[in-house]
Parts: sequence; C-alpha cells; structure tokens
Amino acid sequence: MTPAERGIWLDDPTHRNDLAAFTERLLRLDHAAIIRFRQRTDQHIMAWAATGFDVLAGRVVGGRIKPVDLAVGADALAAGLVAMTPDGHIEPGFAMDSAWRGALPPETGFVHLDDVPARVVLELAERGGALAKQHSSAHGPPVSLLDQDVMAVSSGDQTVDIPMRCVFALTAMGFVPQPIGGDEVVRVRVHPTWLRIDARFGSVYRRRGAPEVVLS
Repeated sequence: MTPAERGIWLDDPTHRNDLAAFTERLLRLDHAAIIRFRQRTDQHIMAWAATGFDVLAGRVVGGRIKPVDLAVGADALAAGLVAMTPDGHIEPGFAMDSAWRGALPPETGFVHLDDVPARVVLELAERGGALAKQHSSAHGPPVSLLDQDVMAVSSGDQTVDIPMRCVFALTAMGFVPQPIGGDEVVRVRVHPTWLRIDARFGSVYRRRGAPEVVLS
C-alpha cells in the first residue's frame, strides 16, 4: 500500500487537537501504547486504546482512514499529528496490527441505564487516588482497589456495578471536563457482554464477566 493509499485524514484542526489530547493522555499511561482506528461512518472514525486498567478508552473524531481498520503506535501518531498537512492528512507510522490484543466492543446493542453526576466520578477518583498513593507498589495501584465496586447503577430490574478501574480510566484519559459544571453527567450503558460509560470527551468500556478474555 503506497503512502497516498494509507493514512488518517481529519476534517479540521479541532479534530486534530481532540486526537492529540487523546494520544497525549494515553502516552502518559503507557509510552508504548497502541491506538486502533476503525471507520465508524463516512465522516467519523473511532480511536481505541487499552488504558492499562483492563478498560478500553474510545474517542470519536471527524475524518476517514485507509485502511478502514488500522493500528498504530501512539508515539508515531503524536509525531504525525504535529506534521498534519494542509489537507488534513496524517502519516500514522508503521502498521502495528499484530501488536493489538483483544476484541473491540460492538457499535450497537447498548442500553442506557442511567446518568451519574460527573462530580461524583471526580470525587471517587480523588478518594481512590489518595488510597492508591498509600498502597501502590512499583506495579501501580493494588488490584483489590482497582476491582472495588464504587457505584451501582440501576434501571428497572437491571443493576450494574462500576469498578474503580473505570473511574480511574475516565479521569486518567481526561474524559470528564474540569472545572466541572453542576449539571455535567456521565452516561452508563450496558450490553450483554460490555459496560460502557460515556463522558463529554470520550468513553470507557469494560468487559463484563471475564475481561481478561478480551483485554489480555
């Protein structure tokens, strides 16, 4: 595939800034991170990344990609974003498809359970961060803290527990705006095999049941 047939084309500098913020946050978590892109509609692409919390992060930006499913190194993408051409083309670097591990969530089939005040998420992240500082090792926060369910969201007869992993992933990726407005919410959706939490600047996804099957 020649360079003209491969790459990312973004609609305008705003989308470049959005994708650059996503990439920068991800590199803070893992300097060797991989980002996977998929064409979502004719005008939008979805960027996916593993956060290190056994939680996937996703962000939609306006643009197109060739091929329609592409995995690249976050470091190479960061350099390509800086050098975006006037027509919006970004050179994504070498294909890293073989480095991507696991499946992606489906695009459809999610049911909205309820909305949670975003300030609650930030408060939980602050408390969890304080505990992590006290008990973390060289390998990061203890698994017992990450696996702790910190919220239960219900609708009708369906209830889903939200683990601290999802809270940390949301805030580490900067998906919840700060400073925060009083009416800002995050939206909790469920699929038979996935939990999804949507915030203003992106979404996180957690496999329900056995996440290691998908994310290991």
